[in-house]
Amino acid sequence: MVKALTFKGDKKSKKRKRVADPPDAEAHSKDLAATSSTAPTNDDDSWVTAEAPNDIAGPIIFVLPTEPATCMACDANGKVFTSVIENLVDSDPTTAEPHDVRQVWVANRVAGTESFSFKGHHGRYLSCDKYGILSATPAAISPEESFLCIPIPDNAGTFSIQNQREKFLTVDDSGSSGPAVRGDAEEISFNTTFRIRMQARYKPKLKIAKEEKAREKISRKELEDSVGRRLDNDEVKKLKKARREGNYHEVLLDVKVKGKHDKFA
Repeated sequence: MVKALTFKGDKKSKKRKRVADPPDAEAHSKDLAATSSTAPTNDDDSWVTAEAPNDIAGPIIFVLPTEPATCMACDANGKVFTSVIENLVDSDPTTAEPHDVRQVWVANRVAGTESFSFKGHHGRYLSCDKYGILSATPAAISPEESFLCIPIPDNAGTFSIQNQREKFLTVDDSGSSGPAVRGDAEEISFNTTFRIRMQARYKPKLKIAKEEKAREKISRKELEDSVGRRLDNDEVKKLKKARREGNYHEVLLDVKVKGKHDKFA
């Protein structure tokens, strides 16, 4: 289930006060907490920078090389425009987060290709025609709605976005009404260098790290169930350390054998 986007400054809904559990439910609630302690969480709403094409997935924003920092957005009619980014730390574009749903695109890999599609908040796809004009009106994906994200070797965490005519999305700041984005640049330049910010929970490296961290967590009750007896504090620490270091099953066997020896001593 995909969570609704939240932005900085949004008011959080008040949580209901929890009614005290009856005494006989306390032990049951602890057991439930113990068994759920190893389940990976998927509620990280922070935004991070995509570093490689394989990172790109889920809600993203395209941070443009402009001053002040802007991003590519679209309105409900599919018009693509540039929008000033308000959520920045010390004007640093590497900290950019959206404050308006129109700034957010949902990235998905086009099946069987290295290309991506970018869906706007209104359910239509980013498209680039033969004249380099961008819009977000198509309801389905065709070659004009497919883009390659090419990493810039000497500028980590940035990409050039190439359309199917091998032209690049670029910032055109020659107009009197401010910068605009087109899709007709012939080669990679400063103006074609975009930064892609994404929600952390969709970034593969961070997801793997979270899953590994979740696997390291284990409750005392689970350890005692595995051994088949009560454990002292030193044994609990020893088993938790082994779980982190990857030799859990060997140490678990040693603790089981030690318990048998103590029993018959």
